[in-house]
Amino acid sequence: MLHSLVTGASRGIGRAIAVALSARGDRVAVHYGHDRDAADDTLALLHGDGHLVVGGDLSDPQTAERVVTDVLATFGRIDVLVNNAAIAPNASTSHPIATVDYESWHRVWEQMVDVDLRAPANMTFLVARSLIERGLPGSIVNVGSRGAFRGEPEFPAYGAAKAGLHAMGQSLAVALAPHGIAVTSVAPGFVGTDRQQEKLAGAAGDGIRDQSPFGRVATPEEVADAVVYLSAPRSQWASGAILDLNGASHLRS
Repeated sequence: MLHSLVTGASRGIGRAIAVALSARGDRVAVHYGHDRDAADDTLALLHGDGHLVVGGDLSDPQTAERVVTDVLATFGRIDVLVNNAAIAPNASTSHPIATVDYESWHRVWEQMVDVDLRAPANMTFLVARSLIERGLPGSIVNVGSRGAFRGEPEFPAYGAAKAGLHAMGQSLAVALAPHGIAVTSVAPGFVGTDRQQEKLAGAAGDGIRDQSPFGRVATPEEVADAVVYLSAPRSQWASGAILDLNGASHLRS
C-alpha cells in the first residue's frame, strides 16, 4: 500500500486526484488551505479507510513542515507527494502589465510565487528528505500548467511560477534519481472544475471549449488518471517528464 499526500485536495483537481489514488488502494492525506468542510467532503468520497485530513497555508515554511510532520506521524511514511495546491488565475489575481498598478503587480507576484512555486519546493524538500532518511523510493508529481509554455499575458506571475515548477521538477528528477525518487509534472490546459462552471456556461464558454479541436475542456478525472500513472512505482522511468494534458489546444516543439 502506498501512502500519498495531495496538497490542495479540498476540491477540483486535487479532490479528483485524492479519490483516484484512494481507488488505487493508497492511504491518502487530504491537504486543505482554508476550507476544512470541503476537505471533509473529499475525505468522505475516498475509497477504503485510514485516510487523513491536514490543513495549513503551505506558503509559510513552518506550516509546510508541520503538515509533513503530521502526515508522517500518522502514516509513518509518504511514498507519493502531489504538489497541486496553487493560486489559480481569477479576477482578483489578474495583473496585465499595461493596466495594473505597481502595488497590485508586486502583491500578486509575491502571492503566486510563494504558493505556486516556493511552497511546492519546500514540500518536495521535506518529503524527499523523509524518503532518503528512510531509504525508501517514492514519487513526486507536480501539477503545472499549459500556461507555462503558451504564456499567460493577463497572469504572467502564474505562467512564470508554473514554468519554474516544471523546471524545478526536471532538476530534482536528476538529483533524486540516485535515491530511487521519481519526479514528474503534468501540464493541464483548461479544466472544467466546479469553480469554472459559471465561466464555461457564460459568454466565454464556447471560446474556451474551441481552444481544443475536441471542442471541450478537460475533466478533473482526466488529470487525476495521469497522476495515478505517473505516481505508480512502475512509472519510475517517466521521471523528468512533463506530460501535456491540454487536448491538443497547445502544441510545443
